[in-house]
Amino acid sequence: MERGQDSSRPGKEQKERGREGREASSEQAILVVSFGTSYDNSRELTVGAIEKAIARKFPDYEVRRAFTSQVIINILKKREDLEIDNVEEALERAAADGVKILVVQPTHLMAGYEYRALVNRLKAYEDRFEKAAIGSPLLSADEDFRGVIKAIVERTASYDDGETALCFVGHGTGADSNSVYARLQDKLTEEGYGNYYIGTVEAEPSLNTVAKALRAHGGYKRVVLEPLMVVAGDHANHDMAGDGEDSWRSVLEKEGYEVECVMEGLGQIKGIQDIYGRHAEKAIQGLAR
Repeated sequence: MERGQDSSRPGKEQKERGREGREASSEQAILVVSFGTSYDNSRELTVGAIEKAIARKFPDYEVRRAFTSQVIINILKKREDLEIDNVEEALERAAADGVKILVVQPTHLMAGYEYRALVNRLKAYEDRFEKAAIGSPLLSADEDFRGVIKAIVERTASYDDGETALCFVGHGTGADSNSVYARLQDKLTEEGYGNYYIGTVEAEPSLNTVAKALRAHGGYKRVVLEPLMVVAGDHANHDMAGDGEDSWRSVLEKEGYEVECVMEGLGQIKGIQDIYGRHAEKAIQGLAR
């Protein structure tokens, strides 16, 4: 198996699926960059689904994969002999393969530390390509927030019974970009979705902040927890839905709520995949200017 490919990586097989009668040019590539996950099922349903959606949208581009987490890359190599490129390896490979037009589309939620690092890494390689550009993270413009809200509300509509709080739990960051969580909460409230709550496992809004808001409402019997993360990985399985006494599920159960955990990452939602596709499209359009 070639380095940078696994059963879901959009190599030859996915390129065949996405070309719709046209040969994808090896001189044009979209590098989809994700943090990565060691959870095999979630990886294929989320990261893999985003990559496939982008391949379908851009049949003239070869879609490639890279992970930013070297820890996850090492785990997959040791556990499954699965080799996935990190960002530098992927950029080197693209240049060596003769790619002339390169678009990097991250699956990051926001323009935080990792996104900034990715922007700087691409700048260091720009002279290796005729044209290169990077797409925006998921939550960048006002239309992105509206799109994410539409996607998560539609997916959870069946839980909206007046007695259920729907809590989406993100990672959180110390960067200024952490403000996207509060902004998303504000927009949910503005649009009338008062039973939707946004929280994070490592920043604000914290579990304590969300639990206080739930108590203040006073009318909830059930809480549904879902990850506000592309992949339902470690944070979703442990910090959100785990058995530990400080997990979101355990704490809210002690508060007296019936808690249901939905272990589906944002990458599984078509509306979310479409947003990443639009961002890649804007990056491609920018290359023509």
